[in-house]
Amino acid sequence: MSDTKTLLLLPGDGIGPEVMTQAKRVLDWLQKTGRASFTVFEDHAGGAAIDAYGVPVTDATVAKAKEVDAVLFGSVGGPKWDKVPFEIRPEAGLLRLRTELQVFANLRPAKVFDALADASSLKPELVRGLDLMIVRECIGGIYFGTPRGIETLPNGEQRGINTEIYTTHEIQRVGRVAFELARKRQGRVCSVEKANVMEAGLLWRQVMTKLQADEYPDVALSHMYADNCAMQLAKNPKQFDVIVTGNLFGDILSDLAAMLTGSLGLLPSATLGAPNATTGRRAGFYEPIHGSAPDIAGKGVANPLAQILSLALLLRYSFDMEAEATLIETAVERVLAKAGRTPDIAVPGRPVISTTEMGDALLAELEAI
Repeated sequence: MSDTKTLLLLPGDGIGPEVMTQAKRVLDWLQKTGRASFTVFEDHAGGAAIDAYGVPVTDATVAKAKEVDAVLFGSVGGPKWDKVPFEIRPEAGLLRLRTELQVFANLRPAKVFDALADASSLKPELVRGLDLMIVRECIGGIYFGTPRGIETLPNGEQRGINTEIYTTHEIQRVGRVAFELARKRQGRVCSVEKANVMEAGLLWRQVMTKLQADEYPDVALSHMYADNCAMQLAKNPKQFDVIVTGNLFGDILSDLAAMLTGSLGLLPSATLGAPNATTGRRAGFYEPIHGSAPDIAGKGVANPLAQILSLALLLRYSFDMEAEATLIETAVERVLAKAGRTPDIAVPGRPVISTTEMGDALLAELEAI
């Protein structure tokens, strides 16, 4: 990778452009202080791309995403595009980007900052100090398997079809990501499926068991059915270190884990591909998990911290800038401890501040650190 790192920013819809603006301020600060040099490109995706180009993502945008070192994404969708054809809905652009980039491992950290332990829907003692990682396979499984569709039966009824499919290779590659992450954390992986009722789940368990025995004997592996995992996340979430699972269960469990932290407005994600055989670089796609929140778009009250923490993950996983990633995360923790709060995390006795004011507070902490 060259010294000048290339980025594609896709702010998307709703609050996406507002929170991306604050992430861009952090990028500018990193450059101004000499910590990094970036060449930044920006384009439309999702509903904004439908409005501009007639499709949720263009071929040119996909080509640029493949060319750059990493992609920082906002959020897409909203009621404005509810009536567009299913195949060009805003979310189709996101799915195409993930598929074309072959980013298959979605990393969803669920970390509870001390200042927000009381904001969780669970008792503070259950979540204080929580720091778990969910690794979700995200370009396979039931969301992509075929046959799929809606068909009309001879008796006139309709039938919806989706197919859960996983191959050995698909399970191995996401499993390796989980095991490698666990080696840098607490050394524990919990593999989640429904091996008791699904053949795809049984294969998942068999492949994960063999992978651990052959390549990662130093990492502890456990298995759990998806329904029990959901229960355990609500009962005792701190028992987990790294959870690895398929697309459907990962979609559900990561949102459950997200709510343990007190606010979707604080949670980033990273989606990684396989290492390039020549450069060793993984394709990286980074986005907050909070969605486009059209109900508050344009009001200047969105929490930008998830977008900024997604940038921190980008620095860590795509650019090996661990010190800078940690610096941003430390600044976020300090802001939460003493600054005002955006409405999603507001508490009595603390001022309610805007999106831009939260960005101001974060930059002040970066300067202070």
